[in-house]
Amino acid sequence: QVQLVESGGGLVQPGGFLRLSCVASGSIFSIYAMGWYRQAPGKQRELVATIGSGGSTNYADSVKGRFTISRDNAKNTVYLQMNSLKPEDTAVYYCNGLILGVAPSPEYYWGQGTQVTVSS
Repeated sequence: QVQLVESGGGLVQPGGFLRLSCVASGSIFSIYAMGWYRQAPGKQRELVATIGSGGSTNYADSVKGRFTISRDNAKNTVYLQMNSLKPEDTAVYYCNGLILGVAPSPEYYWGQGTQVTVSS
């Protein structure tokens, strides 16, 4: 079984920063794309950023220039550095990974989410 566990969320003032981490564990043979999504109250879950196995990245327009996604393949970990945070960034942030485990083909896995609140 594969598990994704996020950490690093919390309460921060506007203009502040946070760094989210997501560690994948379990029976893992290979990790392909990983990403961060978020869901604000009353809204649908939306993509924040993704990173491919080779390091290619993709960002939502709303976070470009403020957020940076990175990964450490040796640690099965993906990070999201969030700078210049705004109140509209408040949401539960979820980690997502396309992972080859014991199943015959890669599957998508989700973490349990970590709350990020931006407020003065």
